[in-house]
Amino acid sequence: MTPPKAPLSNDSVGIGSPPAGNLCLQVLKSRADFLRAARARRVVMPAFVLQYRPRGDGDSIRVGFTCSKKVGNAVARNRAKRRLREIARLVLPTLGTPGVDYVLIGRAKVTAQRPFEDLLDDLRDAVASAT
Repeated sequence: MTPPKAPLSNDSVGIGSPPAGNLCLQVLKSRADFLRAARARRVVMPAFVLQYRPRGDGDSIRVGFTCSKKVGNAVARNRAKRRLREIARLVLPTLGTPGVDYVLIGRAKVTAQRPFEDLLDDLRDAVASAT
């Protein structure tokens, strides 16, 4: 027997979440994609560096995340990348441009400690200046 499903109210669904259209984020995984983005343009923000490269095909937004050992040990790097993934999930589907690769690079002692709202504002500003 399955339990009954609770009705969803408008307060818990759709507020602050990205659109559910066919515009989804794909994660960069190959080294070649990261190297191509490294040769492209960049925007330096207080909490991270945003590299962006137009691909030419306009079907999806691809995003990659990286943190060097300067950020700290593995725990600190993973925490910084988790925060970068979350701000990308919230901002890029609405403000990002399809057909563009974005790479977010964490910065030492800033990405993990910066207030979350400031991280969101930094990414919004970086994407706005990138377009």
